[in-house]
Amino acid sequence: MHEFKFKNNELYCENIKVNDIAKRVQTPFYLYSYRTLIDHYQKLRTAFSPIKPLICFSMKSNSNLAVLRALVKNGAGLDVVSGGELYKARLAGAEAKKIVYAGVGKRSDEIEDAIRFGILFFNVESEEELEEVQNVARRLNKKVNAAIRINPDVIPKTHQYIATGKGESKFGLDFETVHKIFNSRWRYPNINIRGVHIHIGSQILNAAPFEDAIKKVLDFLKTCKIDVDYFNIGGGLGIIYSIENPQTAKSFAKKVLPLLKDSKLKIILEPGRFISGNSGILVTRVVYAKRTPRKKFIIVDSGMSDLIRPSLYEAYHKIVPVKVREDSSETAEKVDVVGPICEAGDFLGKDRFLPCLTKGDLLAVMGSGAYGFTMSSNYNSRPRASEVMVIGKNFYIVRRAETYKDLSRGESIPKALR
Repeated sequence: MHEFKFKNNELYCENIKVNDIAKRVQTPFYLYSYRTLIDHYQKLRTAFSPIKPLICFSMKSNSNLAVLRALVKNGAGLDVVSGGELYKARLAGAEAKKIVYAGVGKRSDEIEDAIRFGILFFNVESEEELEEVQNVARRLNKKVNAAIRINPDVIPKTHQYIATGKGESKFGLDFETVHKIFNSRWRYPNINIRGVHIHIGSQILNAAPFEDAIKKVLDFLKTCKIDVDYFNIGGGLGIIYSIENPQTAKSFAKKVLPLLKDSKLKIILEPGRFISGNSGILVTRVVYAKRTPRKKFIIVDSGMSDLIRPSLYEAYHKIVPVKVREDSSETAEKVDVVGPICEAGDFLGKDRFLPCLTKGDLLAVMGSGAYGFTMSSNYNSRPRASEVMVIGKNFYIVRRAETYKDLSRGESIPKALR
């Protein structure tokens, strides 16, 4: 569920008309519902309350400071995958001991920053990375915690680009290599290898692949007599974009809790999309309605530079008018909603039945709170959109829109070219 609902044919974010926000904020913009964000976090927290896990929100899905602060203030930890995300996590006031750090390519300077801050865990993805963490920790004369990311070789039903637990994936380590690492802990005197970590993919709609991966890891730990006290089961829970029927937090917990309880390990979860996905929309304005002999195109002021998921994954996002006219059902026709980018793949939705739209009409691209702004770019030299959050009866611009000056910040023309 989410707090973007129609009342008297107008789309509201909580108790504020989206149209009223668009009168004061230039389109396109991302719009977040604080209430939805926290509600989805609390659903996971409640479902898993019997084991009191540490829930570390995955910053890669949405790293806006207001979003992070809202979750941190309500008790969440953070899952980071870069030095930049760690920097923003600190700005958001995250507790060091509620931060886990994943990612296959951590640089030595990023590792040093994380050690100095005192994060809870590095989720280590390779033997070479483990050696680098050891070298940096020894140089700093620090003892650090690590969890080894295991690739359990399971195949979730999701897009191939976001299936991260398959054997051919770049993520994690095979069981044999992990066993070797645990048998040679003495090689890493500055590292406490206290846990194991998995993350099998994203937008996974049922519990079966999670159960499979968890069972594989627990059997491995038992068979090989490996002593750890943490098990990070990652994230990846799917959400509704169209006709999906994803598991709820409650149904997911019902499936995996028995396994996790029996393990007697401390559990970490890394949800991202489940919390932020349906808590945000992208608001865009119609620029032109173009009819050709074969198609009708609704050209809007946002595109793949703002929301790349449809172009990259052929992902479906529901698109609705912000204001519905009385005769909308009678005038509906099949259209492609496309952007201004000079790419044939620049679209937000294809073959959608929408009412007659004209220049200036507003559309909402639903389910855009995850992997929306964080994957946006300046392609075609387009400034990135603003981000707005509704809290209670008010809305706040939590990131201003970029300007043309922002596009050239940091650039210079050498004297030889003047």
